[in-house]
Amino acid sequence: MPTYITLMNMTEQGIKDIKNAPERTARSVKQLEEMGGKLIGFYMCMGEYDYVGIAEAPSDEVAMGFLMALGAGGNVRTTTLRAFSEAEVAKVIGQLP
Repeated sequence: MPTYITLMNMTEQGIKDIKNAPERTARSVKQLEEMGGKLIGFYMCMGEYDYVGIAEAPSDEVAMGFLMALGAGGNVRTTTLRAFSEAEVAKVIGQLP
């Protein structure tokens, strides 16, 4: 499955309701799993981003749908990177002319 790295910042709403963040996170993980995805890692961070999530999803379309639902909750804003494993990169390079 494709891998995605999502950088997140809390919105004003998200920080005001920080005490409920663990429950929101658990609901989001369940939603991702129901869509066929899998959470690989989730971290709260110091610095430019508040959270970093690493997940797999069956397709870009599923990942996009999940991210839209996550953003619609109003607690975080996301920036997502499609990540390629070493094996995927080797395959791409192997197809170069």
